[in-house]
Amino acid sequence: MKAILCKEFGTPDKLCLEELEVPKPGNNQVLIDIYVASTNFPDTLQIDGKYQFKPTMPFIPGSEVAGIVEAVGPDVTTIKVGDRVMAACGIGAYAEKVLSSVDTVRVLPPKMDMQAGACFNVVYGTSYYALKQRAQIKKGETLLVLGAGGGVGLSAVELGKVMGARVIAAASSDEKLDAAKKAGADEFINYSDGELKQKVKDLTGGRGADVVYDPVGGDLFHQASRAVAWDGRILVIGFASGEIPAYKINLALLKSTSVVGVFWGAWTAQFPDQNHQNFAELFEMYEEDSIKPLVSEAFPLEKTADALVSLMERKAVGKVVIEMKKES
Repeated sequence: MKAILCKEFGTPDKLCLEELEVPKPGNNQVLIDIYVASTNFPDTLQIDGKYQFKPTMPFIPGSEVAGIVEAVGPDVTTIKVGDRVMAACGIGAYAEKVLSSVDTVRVLPPKMDMQAGACFNVVYGTSYYALKQRAQIKKGETLLVLGAGGGVGLSAVELGKVMGARVIAAASSDEKLDAAKKAGADEFINYSDGELKQKVKDLTGGRGADVVYDPVGGDLFHQASRAVAWDGRILVIGFASGEIPAYKINLALLKSTSVVGVFWGAWTAQFPDQNHQNFAELFEMYEEDSIKPLVSEAFPLEKTADALVSLMERKAVGKVVIEMKKES
């Protein structure tokens, strides 16, 4: 099988395409013939050695896929050969085939195509956990979504609307805000001029947002932390800006604010039953056409580096995928 290998930490241009043997599934494992793999920001950190989990070299990057089950381990009974599935495999996605723990594999809903399946796990799993379990967002509250034109940001916009929030989408370009509008956002902020705080206050009559969803970090976090309402919750999703901001704790005191960490991957391992219930609800939303990932760019496997650069430069709207084959 063809696969992208990371043999040294660094930028995407250091990745190489090689031919490897097809692995065989052992106990608790499923072998998936990959149709589509999704790119995610943590993948770029992983190949650069900056992610909290550092795989043994060499490794195949990429954390989520959709495809057809080709083989299963001797003890696997919940998934069968021929099933259309998605998987949050952790590593190994940028290849023609991948071994994944059966616990991370889900059969695709009937209406879901391979592109949507590859893009579903991480962004919707993260955003639903963030809004439901961590923020406990309530109907009628105001949700401010930073990075609202990216894959994870758009999922937060969609879910915020499904959950009854008033959604303010904030992004760096009008193109990204157009995507957020189609996803259902109510109001919009273009922060390409560096201004966010006052714009949020203007849209909320000076009150601020009840919940801030922040996958960006940096200066935008600083501004958003000064534009929250009383008893507001700031959801720390990630740091796409490259800067991990420091928080002045007196701000939490002044408005009874909570800064809430969101590490979906670790939570799923500790609370698999709750995560399973979340996905049952998410699949129902998808079947009802309430949510659907936006794929803006698709690259072949040999152009994986280009796909990751597009993601790193934060130019992409929605999701960027690696497409191995098309579903007939």
